[in-house]
Amino acid sequence: MFVDSHCHLNYEGLVERQDDVLQSARNRGVSTMLNISTREREWDDIIGTAEREGDVWASIGIHPHEADAHPDVDTAKLVAKADHPRVVAIGETGLDYYYEHSDREQQKRSFRSHIAACRETGLPLIVHTRDAEEDTAEILTEEMGKGDYKGVIHCFTASHEFADKALDLGFYISISGIVTFKNAKDLQETAAKLPADRLLIETDSPFLAPVPNRGKTCEPAFVADTAAFLADLRGESVDELAAYTTRNFHTLFDKTA
Repeated sequence: MFVDSHCHLNYEGLVERQDDVLQSARNRGVSTMLNISTREREWDDIIGTAEREGDVWASIGIHPHEADAHPDVDTAKLVAKADHPRVVAIGETGLDYYYEHSDREQQKRSFRSHIAACRETGLPLIVHTRDAEEDTAEILTEEMGKGDYKGVIHCFTASHEFADKALDLGFYISISGIVTFKNAKDLQETAAKLPADRLLIETDSPFLAPVPNRGKTCEPAFVADTAAFLADLRGESVDELAAYTTRNFHTLFDKTA
């Protein structure tokens, strides 16, 4: 049984056929899905999906692209919404200097607010980082000094050095379908060496469909294809990888238990 630790079931491309998407995932052996929020206006719909579907959980957060549009989403608002029994994580949040859809300083303020919410609730943090390794590592480290919290670097594409820093902080690392791409040699080398007790898998659907589904709208069922590629890369059986990544998910997102 697989877990898709990061998907966007309420995004265009999936929400219009959500029932079929969920059934396809179940047919491929996906037992659990974490439905991720990126904007405040999504929160109620994402929680609603988790209320209806027993194998779907929800997160509450503001994507760094949306930081400028959500200056009023502070720690208190995140904590209040995360009290719902189907909300198991804070995020996704973080820093994105590739597109820079939001001011960098506002991204940082939002990021720190999410971390504070993690400390207050005990829920794990879901981190997005792109072209911002140094600042991301600095903030994660500084905030850890204020009190422990836990989390995952989602859709990991950063350097091996950043992976080591995240692991040293106790973070998990989640691998998406990007690992199956021909031009992802560096990521493949890193993914092959990640410790088994810190590894998660995800789709980030509807984005980043793995081989052999390139060009299609990604969906949670495709996490099985990423798992098969990753297991081969690591010299493991698919069943073995499925077992420990599922166990890791429920260890990190312990509210799912």
